[in-house]
Amino acid sequence: MVQPDIATMNVSGRSIAYRRRAGSGPTLLFLPGYKSDMEGAKALAIDAFAAERGLGCLRFDYSGTGSSLGDFAAGTLALWLDEALAIVDRLTEVPLVLVGSSMGGWIALHLALRRPERVAALVGIAVAPDFTDWGFDPAQRETIVRDGMTGPAEQRIHRAFWESGQSLRLLESAIAIRCPLRLIHGEQDRDVPLDIAFRLMRALGSPDVQLTVIKDGGHRLSEPREIAAILRVIANLLEPQ
Repeated sequence: MVQPDIATMNVSGRSIAYRRRAGSGPTLLFLPGYKSDMEGAKALAIDAFAAERGLGCLRFDYSGTGSSLGDFAAGTLALWLDEALAIVDRLTEVPLVLVGSSMGGWIALHLALRRPERVAALVGIAVAPDFTDWGFDPAQRETIVRDGMTGPAEQRIHRAFWESGQSLRLLESAIAIRCPLRLIHGEQDRDVPLDIAFRLMRALGSPDVQLTVIKDGGHRLSEPREIAAILRVIANLLEPQ
């Protein structure tokens, strides 16, 4: 499989790297998780899936991650959502199937709310909506307010990101998304409890929502059997009804 070349797009002074594969039918738009990028195992598998079927595929890196320039510590959920919206508006024309992993699933939900006419369906992998809320205990919240950050270096959360996430919470009320949604979650996910997937499923306004639970699966869902399960869900979603 030949990888598409990396290109860049300017979004409010930020250089956003992306890979775009031309194809027919809906374009699969992959949204990475927190501190992840467009070259991860799931992203590459979805790109290969699209190539085999002649579908369009678009992957990108948020500013400060992967091949995109910038300071990761300056990144916020609102900033990265703005970049995702620019990707949709400037680089796509056909209907989209959003595939969001973890935090990328949270951003995908906001994309579907803001561009409902563009989104044909949404696939959420270990989706983590509102994790700045349920994912922190009082001591961690106090640390963020006092020190401006919390957590180990590899998963550090900065105050600007936390505050941005708090302003973009979704689970406290009905989520007015009407397109088909497929949620995939690991039974043993220790980062995003399985209950979050059930809360999200109940909050979504769409009548066409299905949740697939992968036995013994963790949060990353990057093992070959887990990726195969994700691709089966996407393939079934794309089949004519």
